Amino acid sequence: MEKAEIGLIGLGVMGSNLALNIAEKGNRIAVYNRTADKTRAFYAGAGELQKNIVPTETLSDFVAAIRPPRPIIIMIKAGDPVDEEMEKLRPYLGKGDIIIDAGNANFHDTRRRFKELDGTGLTFIGMGVSGGEEGARHGPSIMVGGTEDSYKRVEKVLTSISAKFDNDPCCAWLGTDGAGHFVKTIHNGIEYADMQMIAEIYGILRDGCGMEASDIANVFGEWNKGRLNSFLIEITEKVLRASDPETGKPMPDVIVDAAGQKGTGRWSAIEAQQLAVPATVIEAAVAARCISAMRGERAAAEPMFNKEELSFGIEAGPWLNRDLELALFAAKIAAYAQGFDVMDSASQEYGWKLPMPEIARIWRAGCIIRSQFLDDITKAFSDTPDVANLIVTPAFSEMVNECLPSLRRIVSAATGAGLPVPGLASALGYFDAYRQSRGTANLIQAQRDFFGAHGFDRLDGLDIHHGPWGSGAI
Repeated sequence: MEKAEIGLIGLGVMGSNLALNIAEKGNRIAVYNRTADKTRAFYAGAGELQKNIVPTETLSDFVAAIRPPRPIIIMIKAGDPVDEEMEKLRPYLGKGDIIIDAGNANFHDTRRRFKELDGTGLTFIGMGVSGGEEGARHGPSIMVGGTEDSYKRVEKVLTSISAKFDNDPCCAWLGTDGAGHFVKTIHNGIEYADMQMIAEIYGILRDGCGMEASDIANVFGEWNKGRLNSFLIEITEKVLRASDPETGKPMPDVIVDAAGQKGTGRWSAIEAQQLAVPATVIEAAVAARCISAMRGERAAAEPMFNKEELSFGIEAGPWLNRDLELALFAAKIAAYAQGFDVMDSASQEYGWKLPMPEIARIWRAGCIIRSQFLDDITKAFSDTPDVANLIVTPAFSEMVNECLPSLRRIVSAATGAGLPVPGLASALGYFDAYRQSRGTANLIQAQRDFFGAHGFDRLDGLDIHHGPWGSGAI
């Protein structure tokens, strides 16, 4: 029997879709699942793609069905189950074989696994896959971390199954060990921020202007024809237009206002803090999801406080829509700038040399945050590779200057009306702090020196690092 080019363990929704994608692109794939019934059902439902699929029911048969050096994708729940599966698999593997974790792994786990296999003859790839079920089946964005040689072994398969933007595969090797999973983590943090700010704009139109879901859908539909063109804006219009089959009401109006999260957004905020990089918009989005889950507390608190009339005092219309569009675009720039800043810092910390233009390039299709906007980011980083921050590139500084007045007006109006806009407000605060040559941290340094004798530097360069307030005792 002809050997498979690659193997896959775990035939859940994502694993099944990825396996069908691999087979459909002309790659022979061996598949294995812990329960043989699921393997049989998957193979039976594969139709004409069966010719490229080798179903197996034991790990030994599975490994034997793959051409050495064997690349094996593990698509199971992240965490301990991956370690357990690796232990079961290792006795059957040989020199040069590659274990590929394609789940939403914590990059620290990926770095550990990579190191643990060092000297064993085996190697490890941590592969970020974005695009959900649809992406896995028809073309995701793929972010690879591992050795460059191991990537070359799987490059043909991965580029064949990835999403394409102008025929350019949205797949790349980004660096060693945890580079791929780290980039996927930050992708998800930006995704959190993007979704939160879209929801805040929805809240302004719904609660501040009293608009119905279908009318709000029209606004997002118009925006999707311009600079905000993106997958998330596109699906926002679609969900706002959808009707509940049970009640006939707009679908969003029957959904509980508590957002779930699987951890990657939190990880991105935590890593930003660990690296001392401001990612305030991402942090605000994570916090907003946590507050959304506190439904009982929110319901109990509502009657305890004076409830202002939630209205902008202006009619919804073209002027407001234009300001909202520009405000959302400005805040989006802040979120992406912060995400890329975190990746740049991590690249230096872990020695990855992450290619920023390449990351923006492979996010242009397939992934959840895919958008027209990423083309601009790709060009900005290509034209100015050593730039300190995306917002100070010529193209993006011009965009910020254009959009910032609208963001300021929208945040001011929303907060004045009692409408929560933590993502938009964080973006505005970030811009204002970043562009201020002399901030207020001088007072913080004085306070720190007063109570803890931490010292400070002087503007005049004098070698005096403590104030006249004494030893620091209060």
